[in-house]
Amino acid sequence: MEIEAYLDSLYGSDPDLERVLEDIRGRGMPEISVAPGYGRLLTLLVSLTRPRAVLEIGALGGYSGICLLRGMTADGTLTSLELREEYAAAARANVAAAGYGDRLESVVGDASDSLKRLAEEGRRFDFFFIDADKESYPHYLEQAIRLANPRAVIAADNTLLHGRTIDADKVGPSVLAMREFNRVIAQDARLTGVHLPSYDGLALAMVK
Repeated sequence: MEIEAYLDSLYGSDPDLERVLEDIRGRGMPEISVAPGYGRLLTLLVSLTRPRAVLEIGALGGYSGICLLRGMTADGTLTSLELREEYAAAARANVAAAGYGDRLESVVGDASDSLKRLAEEGRRFDFFFIDADKESYPHYLEQAIRLANPRAVIAADNTLLHGRTIDADKVGPSVLAMREFNRVIAQDARLTGVHLPSYDGLALAMVK
């Protein structure tokens, strides 16, 4: 953590993202936004891949949404899935305050149902960010692959679960689901994947 704190300290203040964190705190929401370093990485990856359609599973207060939108081209759209209306409302407000409100499609409800509906509508996406309930990660990954354009990128946060993933004594449903998710990222023939161990772990994969 000392290394991560040192690297984070090299970057200047970010009013938009700081406002999101303050808003999350003020609303009593969980303070579990993507780590600053991975937020910057998402912006960089989106800038490099230039997706027109990005799908986010788990909006919380809009921190990751802003990071994704910052890297997108002016004609790009972020579709953000969130279970809870109060969280989705916070995300919409914070994304709008950052100047991206007209490029956000906010979808409220169970993510599995929303993903099924998007598939039925024939929607396809170029970039995915998964940061929602951990037990559903393997399912979300399968649905992302189903909705992916060729060479789409999939990113997923919290793959280490604060060390529980690599603790053999931990066998809870979230841990077992994350181990399966991590295995698929590494071994599935449909993907080219990599795992990053900083912060709480980030998985990246490209759909072949």
